[in-house]
Amino acid sequence: MGIAERKLEEKQEMHKRILNGARKVFLEKGYEQTSMRNIANEINYSPGSLYFYFKDKSEIFRELHEEGFRLLLTQFKVLEKVAEPFERLKAMGRIVIQFAQENKDYYNLMFLVDEPAKIGEDEGGFKIAQEAIDSLASVIKDCQKTGRFKDLDTEDLTFMILSAMHGICALFCKDRTTSFIGRTNEELMQSGYECFVALLEKS
Repeated sequence: MGIAERKLEEKQEMHKRILNGARKVFLEKGYEQTSMRNIANEINYSPGSLYFYFKDKSEIFRELHEEGFRLLLTQFKVLEKVAEPFERLKAMGRIVIQFAQENKDYYNLMFLVDEPAKIGEDEGGFKIAQEAIDSLASVIKDCQKTGRFKDLDTEDLTFMILSAMHGICALFCKDRTTSFIGRTNEELMQSGYECFVALLEKS
């Protein structure tokens, strides 16, 4: 390996190390209480050196946020093989729930850690999050073309279904499922979602 290749590899490794450390700090402290200094302390790195990789903590947070959504959208690609729209919609919910189970830290950063409104308002902001919502809305529109949910507003229904999926995942990610005794988190999430699906099937 040449010197240039080695330097690039070292830079990529440090970039990854910063993101991994920042993820932990954001989850522990929240956005407002996180600083470039305590991110640097987490990875035993000098605070000033972080600025060679990121201009500020908002840029780090945005990249972590987008990483999570890219991972989720990649998992949605399997839905392209599902021809029937309602089956695709049901499968989408199961993918979201499985994603939350397997990527709890990402889910918390994507949906549950507060960030200043200005981050979302930046040009280019969190468009990838909108892409995920648009994917859900598109599947719902396809369902409506087949006669399902024909009397319901697409945007309202998208919001309702997203809220149901998110509620199940948020309760899991914030450990709010302990009141339901006798089932594992996974069993509770699955049975709760299938109950929601049963309601959708009647509409």
